[in-house]
Amino acid sequence: MSIERFHTNDRMSQMVIHGDTVYLAGQVALGAPGESVADQTRAILGQIDTLLAEAGTDKSKALSATIWLCSMDDFAEMNEVWDAWATGGNAPCRACVESPRLASPQFTVEIGLIAAR
Repeated sequence: MSIERFHTNDRMSQMVIHGDTVYLAGQVALGAPGESVADQTRAILGQIDTLLAEAGTDKSKALSATIWLCSMDDFAEMNEVWDAWATGGNAPCRACVESPRLASPQFTVEIGLIAAR
């Protein structure tokens, strides 16, 4: 089975496709650094939608998601945006964990996702 890598540099790929499975790297809100948890979550989910479309799939085929929050105090705010995005009975398996530090202090949310194609 082939392995395709997208948006790759020496450190990582933003997306890897192996067979009929799409793996996304943890996404941070590149277009909304330092903004609210809701705004960062919205931006991240938009990035995820774009990457999934590039892979020829969409959120209805999401299998698993991992969400990192700098504070679980932001769980409800993140979930409000997530719940509006993950509609139609196609919600993936999901884990949400607190990580007091992400790659940069301006990011308070990170989401990784695996989807079928």
